Amino acid sequence: MREPLKPVQLDKKERNKVLKQGFLASRVPQDLDAIVIGSGIGGLSIAVLLAKVGKKVLVLEQHDRAGGCCHSFSEKGFEFDVGIHYIGNLEETGRFRCIVDQLTNGQLQWEPLENPFDQVVLGPPENRRVYPIYSGNTRFPEELKKCFPGEEKAIDEFMRLVKNCSRGVWMVVLLKLLPSPVANFLAYTGLANRMSYFFSYGSRSLSDVVNSLTENKELRAVLCYIFGTYGNAPKEASFSMHSLLVCHYLPGAWYPKGGASQIAYNMIPIIEKAGGAVLVRAPVSRILLNAANEAIGVSVMKGQEEVHVRAPIVISDAGIFNTYQQLLPKEVQTHAAIQKQLSMLKHGEGGLSIFIGLNGTKEELGLKADNYWIFPENNLDELFNVYIKGEREDSTKNIPMIFVASPSAKDPTWEQRKLGKSTLSVVSFAPYSWFEEWKDGRVKNRGDDYEELKETIINSVLELLTQIFPEIKDKIEYVEAGTPITNQHYLAAPKGEIYGADHSTSRFTAEVCVTLRPKTPIKNLFLTGQDIVSCGFAGAIAGAMICGSAVLNRNLYRDIEALREKLNTNSKKVQ
Repeated sequence: MREPLKPVQLDKKERNKVLKQGFLASRVPQDLDAIVIGSGIGGLSIAVLLAKVGKKVLVLEQHDRAGGCCHSFSEKGFEFDVGIHYIGNLEETGRFRCIVDQLTNGQLQWEPLENPFDQVVLGPPENRRVYPIYSGNTRFPEELKKCFPGEEKAIDEFMRLVKNCSRGVWMVVLLKLLPSPVANFLAYTGLANRMSYFFSYGSRSLSDVVNSLTENKELRAVLCYIFGTYGNAPKEASFSMHSLLVCHYLPGAWYPKGGASQIAYNMIPIIEKAGGAVLVRAPVSRILLNAANEAIGVSVMKGQEEVHVRAPIVISDAGIFNTYQQLLPKEVQTHAAIQKQLSMLKHGEGGLSIFIGLNGTKEELGLKADNYWIFPENNLDELFNVYIKGEREDSTKNIPMIFVASPSAKDPTWEQRKLGKSTLSVVSFAPYSWFEEWKDGRVKNRGDDYEELKETIINSVLELLTQIFPEIKDKIEYVEAGTPITNQHYLAAPKGEIYGADHSTSRFTAEVCVTLRPKTPIKNLFLTGQDIVSCGFAGAIAGAMICGSAVLNRNLYRDIEALREKLNTNSKKVQ
């Protein structure tokens, strides 16, 4: 269903009526069909998919607003997105756009970014090189060839490999939808590897593949730059995972009009229309099991009281580690099948964010609707190795990669809401262990040592940013850093990771793929979101599509293809 387009809701109070509905036992719908733990995009998506077939779903969120990494927050008159910076594959007639339109009834509007959409910046101030990254199947490689004459063969081979690997992702979906015996046969006989480039290259590192294509260190760095969108250094990253990201942005890059909070705002009414609800400040303390160890509901902490909510199906978007290690009884955690899944994964790297509020318009400050990936040198693996293994006090002064974007410059509605103001968002990574000593402190009052460490990080980043964006100097009105323990508090990320389970080579094998499925070893308990397929907005939605297929016992991807065909046929008739 795609309803007539409504104006983008810019009134924060009106949005909050939808996004901030607090948990009360009286607000829990009767006769629920399913409970979803977590309101990230994976949780909201599965709830919408079930609502579309008439299921009554309750989504429970521990934070004070819905959306997970898709939520926004306001400070000192500025609005910041937490995790949405740009989304690819949203061309009008594409499969992914069709899915997103179904999840929002076509109400989520998208604004294309500049082209080039990314700028890769390498080197120190005295020798800084900037490489523009363009979208477009032919323009992307053509522009790279202009920057690297003589490397045409390497660039063409890179394009061939990433496209083959990305096309081969169909096998991931198939292995998760097929009956387990068939999926296991394909995985363990090696047939899946032979049938799909995705698995034949999944266990090869990004560095391994790219280094085999060229000796040019500068080109190697540029071909690897986007690894920051899943959090692994090139020597650990899966080439297949990287391929998905490269191809995700080949058709272009987009940003949601009105900011990231529009995503949840346009999904929740669909859940409510089917009789469900999305309630916040509802931390789930445990999954309720019956005597046969089957999931029958959840327990929600309301102050010091436990409120039991029951449903025949429980779906977790809390991540595999939280679900198995925090929400299940200890004796159930020891289940061999659960331990096998946990042994195949490790936590992703902790996320580091800096939010900057600026006085001035995008024109005055020289900000555009694009992104900057900034590295002090082109030896990316070495930079990250030194950073992660170094002393905390030294490493935080020399962050090896920062992603910088201006959400305010990307959003065409920004000037209507925040006249004469602008924002910058910075993302990087840091080990959780650097901040763990303060994890039990009070939020916004963790002590002077913690604040000093954040100040070191902020000063290091600002020094770099004022070189890249000189107009922002003396225009900074607000700046705050979010560390892995910030993510732990607001996003319930166990080790402060923003992309869920680690995306290294060991995860992207056929054997891991068939083991990590939405249906868990606990009857009536399912998993959705990033940990099912891959990270990010598109990855979490893919996890929800596969979860929905398992819960409903029907192939939702087949349904989407039928719908696309119908829509395209109708569109041609209108023309």
